[in-house]
Amino acid sequence: MAEPVHQRWSSHGAFLLATAGAAVGLGNIWRFPYLAGEYGGAAFVLVYLAFVFLIGVPVISAELAIGRMGQLSPIGSVREILKAQGGSPAWQAIGYLSVLGPGLGLAYYSIVAGWSLQYTIEALRNTFAGVDADGSQQLFQSLAGSPAATVALQGIFIGLTAVAIGGGLRQGIERATKVMVPSLAGILLIIFIYNLFAADMSAAATFLFTPDFSQLTATSLLLALGQAFFSVGVGVGFMMTYGAYLPREISVPRAAVIIGVVDTVIALLAGLVIFPIVFASGLSPGEGPGLVFVTMPIAFGGMTLGQVIGILFFLLLTLAAYTTTLGMLEPIVSYLEEKWRTPRRVLTPAAAAAIWLLGLAPALSDTVLAGVTPLGFIPAFAGMSVFEVFDFMTGSMLLPTNALLIALFAGWVVSSDTFRRELALGHDILFTLWQFLMRYVVPIAVLAIMISGLFT
Repeated sequence: MAEPVHQRWSSHGAFLLATAGAAVGLGNIWRFPYLAGEYGGAAFVLVYLAFVFLIGVPVISAELAIGRMGQLSPIGSVREILKAQGGSPAWQAIGYLSVLGPGLGLAYYSIVAGWSLQYTIEALRNTFAGVDADGSQQLFQSLAGSPAATVALQGIFIGLTAVAIGGGLRQGIERATKVMVPSLAGILLIIFIYNLFAADMSAAATFLFTPDFSQLTATSLLLALGQAFFSVGVGVGFMMTYGAYLPREISVPRAAVIIGVVDTVIALLAGLVIFPIVFASGLSPGEGPGLVFVTMPIAFGGMTLGQVIGILFFLLLTLAAYTTTLGMLEPIVSYLEEKWRTPRRVLTPAAAAAIWLLGLAPALSDTVLAGVTPLGFIPAFAGMSVFEVFDFMTGSMLLPTNALLIALFAGWVVSSDTFRRELALGHDILFTLWQFLMRYVVPIAVLAIMISGLFT
């Protein structure tokens, strides 16, 4: 393998905080709880857990192992493994997708992250006091409908991400996540405890956990599969990148399981943070930006300690988005650092500026570029705005394709002995199960996600 050019994690805990933080994103908070409540409660949760550990965790293990074997960026690691193992150069597409995917993702994810930051400020100003449905909708539209505000907030968030990435692994990523991930967990617990006494926890628990196996249709199974797959950050590139900084003494499979558990616990806890407040306020549950930027401010505006809980909630969103954007920018800077042998304090601002410029198109999608459908001549993209094209191309095409290639690469191209040594599962039956999942189950699951995405 090539001579490493990167630092190593200072400890097992530092690695887990950074990786779990990157995996826990806005989807855990605003999408998973709603899906669980609408599609079978505890039945959906059980299926979701099965998919996390049968699909997500094995691919996480493969990505971490590939990174640690190569000890370079995704592009460098895959290249070095191919040199050592043989195989078609076409497999280098994995490395390039692991850099391109997070770059495109950050270009539009930072838009919503910027809104979270602005809403934290609005909560500090007590803007939500007494706001009704029309007022909350108008507040959100005034932000989302302002090209200057959206672009500025997007730039600020990417800039804040660049500050940590520019500091390097230990002085940047570790230092940030050691503060932010425990803070995120602490905020969840504080609001959860508040809800036990001041919100409708019973209604939320009924919504989330009452099992209804009649709801387990093909649609709900695909939703659970897709949510499990993307919730843990499979195919994004940060697992492979963070794995490259992993010392030999840390167990890859154990780390993958811990990441899956932490991600799931936070998603479940998010449901017990959001929906007790929603139900106590007599509002309807939902998902996505409408839930957090329209429904939740109405609730905060009319509840006891609403300003305090509102500040904590939007700070929670901001922290979740920030630790995820760190994982999106790092694969890009890691690759540039190797390619140009230039300090990251120089490369990071350049990479961040390029992503911000790329992100101007989706940022202006609903204002200056409203009505523009860049790929409207293709039936699958008919009617899609610029933002929606970015989202579809990244979330429904690039990342699933990358995950599919990773599974095939790990299952069929890299030798069994190599992965057996790297994973060190201890029992042949466990490795045989892992290899079976990578060779057959994961590819079928990814293809199902991609096909369903094309038709929905």
